[in-house]
Amino acid sequence: MKPRLKVKSLALRPSLPVISWLLLGLAILAALAGLSACAPAPVAEGLAREVSVAQAGELRDAGAFILDVRTPEEWNQVHIPDSTLIPLDQLPSRLAEVPQDEQIVVVCRSGNRSAEGRNILLNAGFPEVTSMAGGVTAWYAQGLPTVSGP
Repeated sequence: MKPRLKVKSLALRPSLPVISWLLLGLAILAALAGLSACAPAPVAEGLAREVSVAQAGELRDAGAFILDVRTPEEWNQVHIPDSTLIPLDQLPSRLAEVPQDEQIVVVCRSGNRSAEGRNILLNAGFPEVTSMAGGVTAWYAQGLPTVSGP
């Protein structure tokens, strides 16, 4: 008679320490998910997080502060009349130049940097901030007023 070999599969029978570590990891992930769900996300009080070009035009006409976060070179090519240029990389150090008591529409070339600028302002406590979808490119394409130069 041949002796039988007993083979134990580790994959099918994980040890108690492995299961304990897996459960601990899942508990930590669940706790972190719960904490992030409790943390307030930056949300504008009176404005949507993002507005269309038409909505941004209406806000501008109603007196909203238009903040352009592009580079000076982009600004000189074309910008919205009466807007204020503060490049995105300078915005955190120039917050004092942005009015806290006005609605603010943040714009850029296509809409990506303006969302970052909006979040910087919201996180700094500015109450009514939004970004414009499509950026100055979409504004120009819709035939809305623009100017060039410094």
